[in-house]
Amino acid sequence: MADDGQERLRTEEGPAGGAALAGGEMLLLGLGLLALALLAAYRLYLRWGARSGPGGAARQGEAAALPRMKRRDFSLEQLREFDGARNPRILLAVNGKVFDVTKGSKFYGPEGPYGIFAGRDASRGLATFCLDKDALRDEYDDLSDLNAVQMESVREWEMQFKEKYDYVGRLLKPGEEPSEYTDEEDTKDHTKQE
Repeated sequence: MADDGQERLRTEEGPAGGAALAGGEMLLLGLGLLALALLAAYRLYLRWGARSGPGGAARQGEAAALPRMKRRDFSLEQLREFDGARNPRILLAVNGKVFDVTKGSKFYGPEGPYGIFAGRDASRGLATFCLDKDALRDEYDDLSDLNAVQMESVREWEMQFKEKYDYVGRLLKPGEEPSEYTDEEDTKDHTKQE
């Protein structure tokens, strides 16, 4: 058999040569994906990790040092004071119930992804899965225009908040008088949650 040089060329370009080329492309693709993943992780760190840095850690420590809040009812105006910016304690209302979400300040604090709900009635935003300030009302919201699916969603959110956070009182309707809570009721409810 004569070696004309062509056979050697065909052999080098054959399956082994193609696999080597594909392997190189796969390596470049893998390195590209790794670079993208690292960039995404770095951006997430800048967005969320930096918040729990020196200032965020101080805020978390401050929140952890707060005593349990005594049970009371809130008007919308009173609720707004507890937005995590003016006051380290963070409250929000869901379906007429007010919860202390301070221990979730990473999420509900001023810099958190759900910070828009801090110090407000979050019911409509949670029901409609909308994080725009326009979805929240500045006056009492009776939620009467929500459909059955949205109202069920509000009730489910309420149950989740009850399981995870301290219930601290009711959101008052305009003209409604606050309830008087005894220390015994307050202690019993806090013990039941633990």
